[in-house]
Amino acid sequence: MDAINLLEKAGLVDALWSPRVIGELNDVQVKVARIHGDFVWHDHEDTDELFLVIQGSMRIEYRDKAVTLNEGEMHIVPKGIEHRTAADEECWCVIMEPRGVVNTGEAGGELTADNDVWV
Repeated sequence: MDAINLLEKAGLVDALWSPRVIGELNDVQVKVARIHGDFVWHDHEDTDELFLVIQGSMRIEYRDKAVTLNEGEMHIVPKGIEHRTAADEECWCVIMEPRGVVNTGEAGGELTADNDVWV
């Protein structure tokens, strides 16, 4: 039960778009990820998804608007809403979502990351 340094853990992530678990509470996993470029359009039919920027900035794009997040800012994507994340430069973020959620939702593809990998 020690403190978890978010930047230190994010620095251990070895690939872009590959969220890694750093903790769990109830059935929710806390993950860190490094992102750069544009992710795939997808949704998570049964669950919300939280993003918190810890370094850099990112966008959460919806079909009709985009939300820009800077360091220290967060946004919750409602379940069932199509979205994608994007970053013009590398961004480190925390993601909170239930255990077992696939990062690409039903869209699949080459950016689908292995699930339940810890750092």
